Amino acid sequence: MAQWDALVDAALARLEARSLLRATRPIALAPPPAAPETFAGPGPWDRAAVEIRLDLGTLHKWLAEGGETVEQEENLDGNLILFSGNDYMGLSSHPAVREAAVKAAQEYGMGPRGSALICGYTTYHKLVEESLAELKKKEDCLLCPTGFSANMAVMTALGSISSLLAVGRKPAEDERIAIFSDALNHASIIDGIRLLERQQEALVFVYKHCDMFHLDFLLSSCSMVKKVVVTDSLFSMDGDFAPFPELVKLRRKYGFLLVIDDAHGTLVCGENGGGAAELFDCENDIDISVGTLSKAAGCQGGFIACSCPLCIKEGEMAKISGLEACAIFCLFDQS
Repeated sequence: MAQWDALVDAALARLEARSLLRATRPIALAPPPAAPETFAGPGPWDRAAVEIRLDLGTLHKWLAEGGETVEQEENLDGNLILFSGNDYMGLSSHPAVREAAVKAAQEYGMGPRGSALICGYTTYHKLVEESLAELKKKEDCLLCPTGFSANMAVMTALGSISSLLAVGRKPAEDERIAIFSDALNHASIIDGIRLLERQQEALVFVYKHCDMFHLDFLLSSCSMVKKVVVTDSLFSMDGDFAPFPELVKLRRKYGFLLVIDDAHGTLVCGENGGGAAELFDCENDIDISVGTLSKAAGCQGGFIACSCPLCIKEGEMAKISGLEACAIFCLFDQS
């Protein structure tokens, strides 16, 4: 991480020299609200997340495609139990979540009123970021509109470091970052990587799915200094975990930045719901943890949790990490 801290420090210095460094949390925040009511176990509201009524026309079509007989079809009325949703904990219909959402809407309204750079940051955003940072055992966290945009922001921010350090020109090949990506990574990671390729900020190496021998070979064959390995933590389509013990060994061997998309592991895996990294006891070896709030959290949004070796303070401005500053620059200031 020391190498990346130095790179981020240099990139931030470029932003500050161009008067492009902005506080992401400029608004003085109100005191936190009272803790919501909690419940000891499941309740009748949990069924709302899994009980659905399927359109009969669609049901008939599905039955026909599956070769079901008419007799079996006649016994169904369209009421089904849903097993394919991502609301893993049933929190989307939980009374405490509903009550908190109503209270927030009544206090702040429904719109953000502006970006976080201007006036769209509230006490609730701060509480969520602090809670997620604690959950992921990281120093800071940045909220995003979706998990998709969070992955795009991370990839864009990492690539922007090369561009910021190559003033007035495209980065030379040895100045770009080398990204090593699992072959079955989520589309949001792939789209972010493709954007970096178009901007000539990165070279991409795709390793075979969860194949650490192939990754080791690619890493050993790459002479580029700035290396990043990015992977889903839990691959939703195949149901397998990234090989965390082997990834950690390779990280210690090659010193790359390890980024995981823990969308399907957050709140599901680990004793405290900290995700796949907690399950494999390697939270300190994860440099950047990306996640979503639209699955097990039962809400909407995404987040980026990372260490915060570099803190920037101006007056009462809350601390932000160097990576966040670069991400904000890429997302909100394209001039």
